[in-house]
Amino acid sequence: MALLLGKYSYSFMSASQSTVMADDSGLSGAPLGIAIAAISSFINGSTFVLQKKGILRSRNKGCSYLIDGVWCSGTLCMIIGQVGNFLAYNLAPAVIVTPLGALGVLFGAVLASWILEEHLNILGKLGCIICCCGSVVLIIHAPKAVETSREELEERLLDPVFVTYILLVVLLLITLIVWVAPAHGTSNIMVYVAICSLLGSFTVPGSKGLGLVAHDVFGEGPPNSRALALFLVLLGVLAVSILIQFFFINKALEYFSSNIFEAIYYVTFTSTVIFASALLFKEWTELTVTDSLAMLCGLVTVCVGVILLRISQETVITWKEKEGQKKTD
Repeated sequence: MALLLGKYSYSFMSASQSTVMADDSGLSGAPLGIAIAAISSFINGSTFVLQKKGILRSRNKGCSYLIDGVWCSGTLCMIIGQVGNFLAYNLAPAVIVTPLGALGVLFGAVLASWILEEHLNILGKLGCIICCCGSVVLIIHAPKAVETSREELEERLLDPVFVTYILLVVLLLITLIVWVAPAHGTSNIMVYVAICSLLGSFTVPGSKGLGLVAHDVFGEGPPNSRALALFLVLLGVLAVSILIQFFFINKALEYFSSNIFEAIYYVTFTSTVIFASALLFKEWTELTVTDSLAMLCGLVTVCVGVILLRISQETVITWKEKEGQKKTD
């Protein structure tokens, strides 16, 4: 949940990012913003661990995790972390702040091994590091945000390519939630990860759209009726998608390792958000050949990292020679 709300903060702030960065005081605050972002990433990294600990405690007590103190403390950490992200995006460039979210994945893995006693072998640790590195490459070379007006947003929401993509996502979500999740959700981590990641196609562009429309709704003068209607629609889509994600994230934490889920989820959510935002806001037109090749390499890197993480769950690696094993000449 911390990771997905971190992405919400990024998108909502990107609408006004150009104004903030144009201001000299904003630039001078970049080191402070980076420091806040790093601290927020560590706080966000504890969210999954504390929530899973609360789920395990409530399961042993036979009560709901919603009233467990540890689970609530994890949710509180999520809120604090996102407030920090919000401040960081006002003080430093998003292209610097966003990759720092990978620190939360690494910190979460360390914290999980201490609090939850979840063990990652050397293959899983390598996969975690590779996932983070590949995600950073994707974010750095992703299409840069371009200024968009409300009128342009309305036109792009009706673009045939984007509408086709959204319909495919909705179809996949219905299939996963109604048929796949009940049958395979508790045995395959990618089911819940896929649901939460695909919902990023609604949450992040939706939050960015809210930032664009809010000026026409809450600005000076009477609110525009079309802008108000669009604002309410985007707000409803955002609220529903957040609630569904929150539900399935906690379902995933009930059955799977928190550090493995966090690493895979960070990668897939980031990739989905970049793709959906590029389709809606046409940011792919700004890509150079170098950035395109870098994003392809980043995607291959994260795929390798995810494969290593999946393999590490079923592989036992030891550096010691097995007892009774004799060397043969």
